[in-house]
Amino acid sequence: MKTISKRLTLEKSKVKQVPYDVLSAVKLVKSTTSAKFDESIEAHISLYIDPKFADQQLRTTVALPNGTGKSLRIGVLCSSDKVSEAEKAGAHVAGNEDLVEDIGKGILNFDLLVATPDMMPKLAKLGRVLGPKGLMPSPKAGTVSTNLTATIDEFSKGKLEYRADKTGIVHIGFGKASFSEEQLVENLKTFFDSIQKNKPTGVKGKYIRKITICSTMGPGVVIDEESF
Repeated sequence: MKTISKRLTLEKSKVKQVPYDVLSAVKLVKSTTSAKFDESIEAHISLYIDPKFADQQLRTTVALPNGTGKSLRIGVLCSSDKVSEAEKAGAHVAGNEDLVEDIGKGILNFDLLVATPDMMPKLAKLGRVLGPKGLMPSPKAGTVSTNLTATIDEFSKGKLEYRADKTGIVHIGFGKASFSEEQLVENLKTFFDSIQKNKPTGVKGKYIRKITICSTMGPGVVIDEESF
């Protein structure tokens, strides 16, 4: 049986089992960040969708106005003449056949992979490596691009991809414990607006089931949808 630490027991005691408004929830989550590192602040939104149906899938991007607080290693698969552009724009690694070979060996020195359209056929055989890790470039996710400089810049500044998992829940980190309450609220509202705007066409009736935020090591706090 899993035991709960005294630290977590104490933090859980601060949270009432009722929905909070957005600002109160953010304040409460920040007050429960007692780990010895700058914890991420996460949002978990459960939706009334069934992703096994094509018209109920959710996968898109959102640009958080205050970034995520995380440094992102960006890999770029492009033709040889664009490698220099990618590296100057801030890519952690950029290449062509050499990068394809590394990926095939399971060497993934990046958190996000961007590819130019002409390179996509080379990635077809690597779906089993990239797919399970959510790293396969996609036009819908904004990671297939002809403008590498702009794309790398956007993702470096806080643009991120999100998708609903097979149970219909979307998970993202939208900041750090060191962020101000205002920054976290602004990021969370931007994310919520994106969820609403990208409602799958196959979803009829109520869309959002439950909204919970938490820190990496803290308890979950439920948010009242109507407070957004």
